[in-house]
Amino acid sequence: MTGDLATRKSDALFARALELIPGGVNSPVRAFRAVGCSPRFITKAEGARIRDEDGNEYIDYVGSWGPMILGHAHPRVIDAVIRAAGSGTSFGAPTGLEVRMAEMITRLIPSVEMVRMVNSGTEATMSAVRLARAYTGREKIIKFEGCYHGHADAFLIKAGSGAMTLSVPDSPGVPSAVAALTLTARFNNLESVTALLGSHRGAVAALIVEPVVGNMGCVPPEPGFLEGLRRLCSDEGTVLIFDEVMTGFRLAPGGAQQLYGVTPDLTTLGKIIGGGLPVGAYGGKREIMTMVAPGGPVYQAGTLSGNPLAMTAGLETLDILSGDPGLYLSLERKSERLAEGIARTIDALGLPLTQNRVGSMSTLFFTPARVVDYAGALRADTRRFGVYFREMLRRGIYLAPSQFEAGFVSAAHTDDDIDRTIDANRQALTAAFSTH
Repeated sequence: MTGDLATRKSDALFARALELIPGGVNSPVRAFRAVGCSPRFITKAEGARIRDEDGNEYIDYVGSWGPMILGHAHPRVIDAVIRAAGSGTSFGAPTGLEVRMAEMITRLIPSVEMVRMVNSGTEATMSAVRLARAYTGREKIIKFEGCYHGHADAFLIKAGSGAMTLSVPDSPGVPSAVAALTLTARFNNLESVTALLGSHRGAVAALIVEPVVGNMGCVPPEPGFLEGLRRLCSDEGTVLIFDEVMTGFRLAPGGAQQLYGVTPDLTTLGKIIGGGLPVGAYGGKREIMTMVAPGGPVYQAGTLSGNPLAMTAGLETLDILSGDPGLYLSLERKSERLAEGIARTIDALGLPLTQNRVGSMSTLFFTPARVVDYAGALRADTRRFGVYFREMLRRGIYLAPSQFEAGFVSAAHTDDDIDRTIDANRQALTAAFSTH
């Protein structure tokens, strides 16, 4: 697929959506504005492929932004959800499925001794921070430039001219009083964290971090960084929160904390634990989690929390993942094959690009310098990335429509899919760098 794709039906739907939905989409990055074209409206997904309203088929590396580690519409997951739906879609009451999910999560992630289900990653991170504040009796939190933890007020903060600058809201509608409680450090820079903790001694309730960042592109931790955060938080009595909404069960059965051998106090989860349905969770040390209502005074509730369809899809997905010891090795092999193919093209063409990859998460950055933090990611040539994205789309490869998002390989991708992607990548890069 190398010619211009038919997009008439998607374009017509987008025009209608623009009249009814802010920006025409229900999550901003879907609008494709950053890549200079209009979005494709998807009708069907199966395995490693998705199909749009105009009948165009793509090899998919978005995977619904991470949850589809087994590929789309896995037969076991779909069959389980259909059976569960026959008994009802929501009860607003406890079910055995919730208990089984809690048992599964606490078995696979030993640092999570108790867990509370919610409906989104935003709910999970928001609730974890509230809990940490109650547990410590402190109000301030530390987050990192470029780390995304959902759209709660406390997380929509930028650092200004540096980590020691008074934080300002990154979105209208965020009260300045809330922004003032969020301190921003530099990812992979322990000195910036040490300085913040020193300047706000005894006032920082929690430090929240994506152990492998996925929302400024894939950016792994430098050796010793996560270990340093653990040490600093322990010394200061600050709750260490790993936001594993993206990395949980993606990088290893026990998440990034298993991969790097660092234990947080609280963990937030989402995406894979719902098997593609809306879900979130937060959990951790028993002494902290027992403060959550109704067992304790920290209030958090949700009508659809522990929804039986989401629990069913998630349990089936986790059962497949935990029951196949070769699955993560296969994901690593496929991801390495793709990265090596792209690297050969970069070297052969002498292009100013760099790749980051951890397991089945990766990003091709349009900058020659190694990307280790937000400032490095921002040096990427987003205009040229947009050309590259459109060229890949024309060739039937569906990537995240932003330079600052991770891509994902799934268990459903075949070697042929990978080889086709490598070939398309060579053609797309050649086209992107032939423009001025």
